[in-house]
Amino acid sequence: MALEGGTTERQLRHPAVVRLSRDTYLPRSLAAETSARFAAVLLTAPPGAVLSHHTAAALWGIEVPLQVTAVTPVHVTVPMGSRAESRRDRSVHRTPLPEDDATRRAGMPVTTPARTWRDLAAVLQPSALLAVTDQLLARWCGRVELERQLARRPTGRGSARARAVLPVADPRAESPMESVLRWLLHEARLPAPQLQYVVRDAHGRTAARADLAWPERRLLVEFDGDVHRQRDVFVNDLRRQNRLVAAGWTVLRFTSADVLGRPDDVIAEIRRALR
Repeated sequence: MALEGGTTERQLRHPAVVRLSRDTYLPRSLAAETSARFAAVLLTAPPGAVLSHHTAAALWGIEVPLQVTAVTPVHVTVPMGSRAESRRDRSVHRTPLPEDDATRRAGMPVTTPARTWRDLAAVLQPSALLAVTDQLLARWCGRVELERQLARRPTGRGSARARAVLPVADPRAESPMESVLRWLLHEARLPAPQLQYVVRDAHGRTAARADLAWPERRLLVEFDGDVHRQRDVFVNDLRRQNRLVAAGWTVLRFTSADVLGRPDDVIAEIRRALR
């Protein structure tokens, strides 16, 4: 039986072809490329479909932390009257999409950064949404644009979450997990830290720069990502920490295993240090 484009069922069953879902296929050599998956889903999506949510974030280069799986379905927002349904390879959303909430990136239709933020507010945990918000403010949006999106959809799913997260957001955050840690501090009602604080020596020279700091308490908190496991980075971290401790600073360092696996202990340690 010949399918559209002259492709036969036998060809589609070939080991070199991967089936994403009904009527959506990719050459196996392209299956790991996210842009190819996005394009394939758009080809079989209804007219007017736009990449949105996690998929739009990926196109804008925004990392969404705390995702359950490394590969998520392709998220598309379709016209309100569309009968398209979610499938194994795609998650279909129906929300009014004003014309100025969509644009193009990498040749594909996608929600704007601000609209992407408002969509993600409906599906992310507050800590993950703060990480997204920090990145958007640093690279793509002003705070006014996000406030305008919230004013456009002031009620409904995610509105309260967006309203709670936006005042805490800070474009100076340098990693998503640092933002997640900051949300833990906010939830625990601890004093807000200074971000990317520069510690200077007696001669006014830069001695170190810390992720989070409470200068009045001489407390520094660092989030150590995977790069800190590299030997040269690890050695430099230890030397830097020794200099800071000798200068009278308390230095606490946490990893994702701490922030995600024992958040209550992390907060307790920081609270003790602040006291």
